[in-house]
Formats: sequence, C-alpha cells, structure tokens
Amino acid sequence: MFSNTAKKSLSRRTIYYALPVISLTVMVCFYSYMAAKMPLLLPNGEELWGRFLLTFTKPIKGVSLAGHLLASLKRVLISLIFAWTLGIGFGVMIGWNRTLKAIFGSIFDLFRPIPPIAWIPIIIMWFGIGEFPKVLIVFIGSFIPVVLNTEAGIRMVDKESIAVATVFGANKRQMLMQFVIPTALPSIFAGVRTSVSCGWTVVLAAEMLGADSGVGSLVTRGWNASDMALVLVSIICIGLIGAVLAFTLNKAEKVICPWNN
Repeated sequence: MFSNTAKKSLSRRTIYYALPVISLTVMVCFYSYMAAKMPLLLPNGEELWGRFLLTFTKPIKGVSLAGHLLASLKRVLISLIFAWTLGIGFGVMIGWNRTLKAIFGSIFDLFRPIPPIAWIPIIIMWFGIGEFPKVLIVFIGSFIPVVLNTEAGIRMVDKESIAVATVFGANKRQMLMQFVIPTALPSIFAGVRTSVSCGWTVVLAAEMLGADSGVGSLVTRGWNASDMALVLVSIICIGLIGAVLAFTLNKAEKVICPWNN
C-alpha cells in the first residue's frame, strides 16, 4: 500500500507529465479551429503535411528540408561552441577580477545593448554573404547572454563562504576553480540555454538576408511566393529542433549540477 505522501507525489508527477501534453493538444486544436475559420491565411494540417513531404520529393534549390535544417544547425552549433567557450571565460574574468571588470566591463556594456541583427549590414559589407559572416552574426547574438549570466553567477557567490575558504588557506585559483565556478554553474547554464534561442533567432535573420541553404532561406522563399505552408513548416521544424536542444541542455545540467535539481 502506498502512503498518503507517496500517493500525493505520484499524483503531482502525473499532473506535471500530463500538463505539457494537454497544452500542446489545446494549441493544436486552436490552430485547427483558426485554420478552418481563415483558410486563406492559415493552411490546415493536411496542407502542412503535404508541404512537408513535398520538400523531400521536390527539393528547394536542390536541397531537401533536412539539408536546410542541417545547414542552419551547423551554423548555430559552430557559433555556440565559440560563444560558450569565449563567453564563459570572459564572464568569469570580469566577474572575478575587479581590475579586468574596470578595463573590459565598460566596453562590453557599450556593445551589449546593440541588437545582434543591427550588425548584419556591417558584417555583410565587410565579409560578404558567405558562411563566415553568418557564423559571426550568430556568435555575437549567442555570446552576450552567456557573458551576462556567467558574470552574474560569479558575483552572486556568497562572500562569507569565500572568506571561510581564505581562512583555510585556499588561494585565489583554488577558490575560483573549486568553489566559485561550481557554485555559479546553474547561472552559467541559464546563459547557455538563452544563447541557444538567441542563436536560432539570429541565424534565421542572417539566412533570410542572403543564403542558398538554411531554414531562413526557406522562410524567405515561402514569404516571396506567398507559400504560407512552407513558412509554417520551417517554423515548426525550428521549434522542434530548439526543443530538442533545450531538453538536451536540461539533462546535461542535471548531470553536471545535481545539487541544483
């Protein structure tokens, strides 16, 4: 027999698993209702599925939907690797060292409010419309949230705990590597998760302005051809990939930061 506490815990877990399914079902039903009411503006589910299959049987610019998704995903992942590596390092640097914060913090604060999309015309004029400009634009958009969250996590570490570590003879490097950074990991992961959504947003904007492959180019093609089904298929695929990446990062955080679960 289950105790009352176990029954309540099981009920809560069931509710938490059921709520996402319910919310998605409601969203699909609402979309189906709106598509039936406005068939000229919103394609129905059958039209979306047909357009999805058509992207494989009749590739756009010689590339199937999977190829366009992989092209965008490749750009985003390359940018994220550099953004995470450099962003975490820079965030730790300005969050831990007051001198470096004074030197580089003001420069970062100057560029931080500039939207990543605002850099697109400049980068295109400097580097053209090849692969490097797209990766660079996504890097800029992904770098900022990583730095902000990393710096905030470093600065929020309990000062009294640092003082206790100092009393026990820990030097600055030991405190940083063995106490400060592990304590700041949840905040760092928050920045990493935010950078993923920022990366997708920026890569779509970059691809819409000039690309032969990528989901952004599909959105532009659908827009120019008034092919709303193609636009929505592309957006849905973007959402699914973003959800998979978010799920993967959440699982990684639970493994790396078990104390924060």
